[in-house]
Amino acid sequence: MPAPAPVVQPVPAPVVRLQVAPEVEEEAEIVPAPPPSPEEKKSWLQKLKSGLSKTSSNLTTLFVGARIDDELYEELESALLLADAGVEATQSLLDALKKKVKNEKLTEAQQVKQALRELIVELLTPLQKPMVLGRHQPLVMMIAGVNGAGKTTTIGKLAKHMQAHHQSVLLAAGDTFRAAAREQLAIWGERNNVTVISQESGDPAAVAFDAVQSAKARGVNVVMVDTAGRLPTQLHLMEELKKIRRVIGKGQEGAPHEVLLVIDGNTGQNALAQVKAFDEALQLTGLVVTKLDGTAKGGVLAAIAKTRPVPVYFIGVGEKIEDLQPFDAQEFTDALLG
Repeated sequence: MPAPAPVVQPVPAPVVRLQVAPEVEEEAEIVPAPPPSPEEKKSWLQKLKSGLSKTSSNLTTLFVGARIDDELYEELESALLLADAGVEATQSLLDALKKKVKNEKLTEAQQVKQALRELIVELLTPLQKPMVLGRHQPLVMMIAGVNGAGKTTTIGKLAKHMQAHHQSVLLAAGDTFRAAAREQLAIWGERNNVTVISQESGDPAAVAFDAVQSAKARGVNVVMVDTAGRLPTQLHLMEELKKIRRVIGKGQEGAPHEVLLVIDGNTGQNALAQVKAFDEALQLTGLVVTKLDGTAKGGVLAAIAKTRPVPVYFIGVGEKIEDLQPFDAQEFTDALLG
């Protein structure tokens, strides 16, 4: 039996005309709804810059009084590889940069830095995509990731974002292995008046199915299905994820509408390996990159963009709810290159 939890009164999704993805009807609503105030925006950009300072320090110091020669390119190659941009993205950026320097006859280090900024923005822009709400009733989201990536915390923050849009949310505690994960979701649900469907040591696919049925019956706008953390090498657990995805589809045709992978930005190239493995198993629709505060491996987004360009919906630079914000290629690159 599902654990008792407070019942959410269904709140109808408002009709808000904002920037809308081309394939979505005009009435769809997008995260984030209200634009942040200038103070909030400034605070976020400062946090992002501070969070990426370990990644950016090697890159930005290269251009101080540098001559444009082979040595500069070699140092830049080393800095990008150290930032976990990966061999493919690094080579691609360097080739494009050399071409740009030659074609535009750039002679000063700061001009080269600006050229690199433009190329990184161009590389990362395909990852920038808004999460669209209101397309389905309910909108079903399945969230996966390895242990320690910050999955359960991210679900809480995302649910809070949805509530800011007047979306009612229901959570499915699909991590039936860890009692702590169920408890964490239950506490969060109580605090924020969100229903949590859970079963002790039950079948996670059954929990997900029950959650979808419950949301349909109650008129809830968004269902978020948590899943147990697992490594891509644990094949039986990856098969279980596929089963959860199939069973959700039986609960509602076309669901899950979003399949998100939460990755820890500190794990660098390992995060890229996770994206590839989970994408092959689940056909990911988006990523949430956490723990970018204090990482020296922020270049991993370039590696993802080059080899497995799954949209990055949100990035996180801290523990607070406002520390999780939509990914913006320009802002990220500016923080990266100082």
